[in-house]
Amino acid sequence: MKILITGITGFVGSHLADYVLENHPDVEIFGLKRWRSPLDNVRHITGKITLIDADLRDLSSLIYLMDKTKPGVIFHLAAQSYVPTSFSAPVDTLENNIIGTANLLESIRLTRLDPVIHICSSSEVYGQVTPEEVPIKETNPLRPASPYAVSKVGEDMLGWQYFTSWGLKTLRTRMFTHTGPRRGDVFVASNFALQIARIEKGLQEPTILVGNLDSVRTFADVRDTVRAYWVMVEKYFEGKVAAGDVFNIGGTTTMTIGEMLDKLIALSPVKGKVSIKVDKQRLRPSDITLQIPCIDKFRQQTGWEPRIPFETTMLDLLEYWRKHISTKLV
Repeated sequence: MKILITGITGFVGSHLADYVLENHPDVEIFGLKRWRSPLDNVRHITGKITLIDADLRDLSSLIYLMDKTKPGVIFHLAAQSYVPTSFSAPVDTLENNIIGTANLLESIRLTRLDPVIHICSSSEVYGQVTPEEVPIKETNPLRPASPYAVSKVGEDMLGWQYFTSWGLKTLRTRMFTHTGPRRGDVFVASNFALQIARIEKGLQEPTILVGNLDSVRTFADVRDTVRAYWVMVEKYFEGKVAAGDVFNIGGTTTMTIGEMLDKLIALSPVKGKVSIKVDKQRLRPSDITLQIPCIDKFRQQTGWEPRIPFETTMLDLLEYWRKHISTKLV
C-alpha cells in the first residue's frame, strides 16, 4: 500500500511516519512538503520515505502529486495550527487550511483517484462549551472562537461535502489536546518544557512566563494520536468505520494548564526554585477554557485506547528540549 502524508515534516506528520515505518514496513510513504519546509523532524528517516515538493495553495502541484504517487490512503495533517497566529494572520490561516483542503480534495476528484482520506479537524471547532456539555460529543454545536477554529470547521465540512457530493472516502477526526517530543515551542506544554530546560542550563532567569493557567484540558500523547489515526483507517478497510463519519479523539488525563505546569516542574531539579509570571502577550482575545472529550464513539468502533501515561509524555517532552538545547542554543 502507498500512503501520502501532508504535513509530514511537522509534529504529528513526522510521528505518523515513524509509526508506520516501525509497525508497517511494507507500506510506501510519500510526504508532501513545501520547498522551504525544515526537515529537522524527518531527517532521521529521509532515506526511508519519499518527499515531494508541492503546495496546498497550488492546485496544479497537487494534481502532479496525485498523478505521481497514486496513494491508497491520504493523511491530511498540514495546516496553520497555532491559534494565536490565526488572530494576527486570519486570512493566511483560512487560505492555508480551507482553500488548501479544497485544493487537495479537488486534486483527488480531478485525477479520479479513490483513496481513503483522513481530514484532521480539531476540538477547537466546539469553541467554549458549558459545563453541562462535557464531556463533549460529536453532536455538540460548533461555536468556533478563533480564525483557526473557523478554518477547522471549514476543513471538517469540506470533508463531509466531498463525501456527500462526490463520494470521496473521507474520515474526519476532531483531535483534542495532544503533545509530546517535537511539539513546536509556541504550544503551551512544549513552551513550558522549553523554559524549564533553559532554566536548568542557566539560559533563562528562574521565572516561567505563562498565559491563562485556569483552562481545563484533557491531554493525549502524540504517539497515541498517530496510532489512533492509523487504526481508524484499518477499521475502515475492515468495514467497522464508515466513510463520511467524524470522531472525537483524545486522552483520558484531565487537568488545568496550571496543574500540568506543576507536574512538569516536579520532573525537574528546578522544583522549588522557580517563580511563575503571567505574560499578557500570552493571553488570547478569546480563550477556550473547557475541553474534555467524549471518545466513546471512537473507542466502540475501533477498540483504540490511549496507552502512554501522562507522566511519560511530560518527561519525554522535557528530555526532548534538554537534548535540543544541548546541541543548539534556543
